[in-house]
Amino acid sequence: MKVVNVLFSLFVWPAAVLLTIVFSSLAVVLTPLAPRGRPGLYLARVWARLILVVAGARFRVEGREKLDLSKSYVIMANHESLADIPAIIAAVPSRLGGRILAKESLFRIPFLGWAMRSLGFLPVDRVNRATAPELFQKAMGKASGGNSIMLYPEETRTSDGRLLPFQRGGFLIALKAGFPILPVGIEGARILLPPGGKVVQAGTVVTVRIGDPIPTEGLGVSARKDLMQRTRRAIDRLRGPRGHIADRDLETENTSTAS
Repeated sequence: MKVVNVLFSLFVWPAAVLLTIVFSSLAVVLTPLAPRGRPGLYLARVWARLILVVAGARFRVEGREKLDLSKSYVIMANHESLADIPAIIAAVPSRLGGRILAKESLFRIPFLGWAMRSLGFLPVDRVNRATAPELFQKAMGKASGGNSIMLYPEETRTSDGRLLPFQRGGFLIALKAGFPILPVGIEGARILLPPGGKVVQAGTVVTVRIGDPIPTEGLGVSARKDLMQRTRRAIDRLRGPRGHIADRDLETENTSTAS
């Protein structure tokens, strides 16, 4: 089976590159032609779904009925694999106008980076934290335009499936904008494409679970810590049984829930 996956991966990567070149080029051309860049966001969603098809993933979305397409959200998901990116783009309707906060190095990739900039995605510099205030202002600008913000509160991929500590930036954006936080759990992406790996595991079920929105309207910055804990618990439940979190609060809650 391992040999089969290696041979399959030799097809997947060139196909993914070709899809990225084609759809990125279309997005760069079409995004400026419509308000809020909706054609480009729609193309991004088609690209994401095709990437998952090419990778042999069996893709599922649960909880889509919890979305109110007339609202804007700060969408937060766990981060375990490069496959998380197409998974969340494929799951979230383009009508929400979701703009992703992604690591800065992705924006340097030809075609992909050009499309991300044209779509209004925002680069996160994890090395130079002095840029954080500027990033916050840009994200608030996107939010004030009625766009949802999508991010991974861990900021980087976990190597063993455990949730990493959450960073506060996304929660401050949600509080400042008054947007509800939409917790999302992604299960299976780490199996489809392990962190740092190149071999794609064909036939993997990748499930994106959308949780109940967590309201922030009327809350002050002092509510940030509680908001982070609530969101972490929600994402932990939504990401399914695979993996484990070294967090006593979550372990206690999960134990009590199971009993």
